[in-house]
Amino acid sequence: MSALVRPGEGRAVDLHNLRIQHKVTAADTGGAFSIVEHVIEPGILVKPHRHIREDEISIVLEGTIHARVGAEELEVTVGSYLVKKRGVPHAIWNMGPERSRVAEIVSPAGFEKYFDEIEPILRGHGPDFDEQFYATAQRYQIEVLDDWSNELKAKYGLKL
Repeated sequence: MSALVRPGEGRAVDLHNLRIQHKVTAADTGGAFSIVEHVIEPGILVKPHRHIREDEISIVLEGTIHARVGAEELEVTVGSYLVKKRGVPHAIWNMGPERSRVAEIVSPAGFEKYFDEIEPILRGHGPDFDEQFYATAQRYQIEVLDDWSNELKAKYGLKL
């Protein structure tokens, strides 16, 4: 059986200044991989992190992103593929002046559910925000790199 996901289709999740659209889920691939699409506005940093379980490939569909993978910083242009292996810390951001759109292939699938769980936590930003945010990351075996966030925000004038 095949499925077709047209441009603009897929459930969207808004995480402050980052829009994530589910394109292909674990249910579509028997858990082998998933694909989400990020729309990143100018000046936005996607929270730096490290995956314990997943490998990711980012494909730039529109605009330009910048990335740090391990110790290396890169400019990633339209049509480029960026491989982020599990266990390697990474971050992506948009220095502008226009939005960027990035397809993320994640293997194995399942990580796409993280975005669904983190959305109400970010939206609510209540008194137990930190506890909920880091507990959710830990459940998905993600190490959040706050030191990188602070460094990249200061260095490039970015915001989360």
